[in-house]
Amino acid sequence: MCNTATRRYQPQASGDLVTLPTRVDHGLVKILQAKRPEDMSTEATRELVNCWMTAAYNGGAVGFAFPPVGIDDVSAVADQLIAELDPEYSQLLLSRLDGVLAGWLSLSRYRDRLVPHWGMVKRVQTHPDFRGRGIGAALMHRVRDVARDELGLEQLRLEARSGEGLEDFYGRLGWQEIGRWPGALRFTYGDRDEVLMLLAPL
Repeated sequence: MCNTATRRYQPQASGDLVTLPTRVDHGLVKILQAKRPEDMSTEATRELVNCWMTAAYNGGAVGFAFPPVGIDDVSAVADQLIAELDPEYSQLLLSRLDGVLAGWLSLSRYRDRLVPHWGMVKRVQTHPDFRGRGIGAALMHRVRDVARDELGLEQLRLEARSGEGLEDFYGRLGWQEIGRWPGALRFTYGDRDEVLMLLAPL
């Protein structure tokens, strides 16, 4: 499971993975690629779900905007994500630090013949206990390499919630804001823009 910490809420609740050690602040992170459903063991899936819940409960813009969120809700979405894994169309990148899942993201591309050259990055998250240590940056650097060298992609896109500092984070990694949907996201504390970002060329 994801690492526990008394300062933050913690939800309660393999396969043939490719490992790439990467130096981050205070440790060596291993970036694992899950390319097929069988790459995600029961324990790896449980870690992913618990990490996702923890990130959501602690304010992460990770697809569950209105906590509390139940483990069944997150598990259902995670199971679908894992079921769709395919070496050419959908992968998960998972970072492990000191044997613990520290963060992960999803890389996918559509099967539409019009857009075989671009991919989408989604669900980028770092477990709250590991924030500020370069986990997110390590994942974003690695996904660029995977997209270019393994999938032959020419550009990556992502959508980010405004007001969270995400534009600056991605901007430092070479991403460019190409537009936004003003007030597209409605929360109890007010509306937020949906920011459209591009990384090209890879």
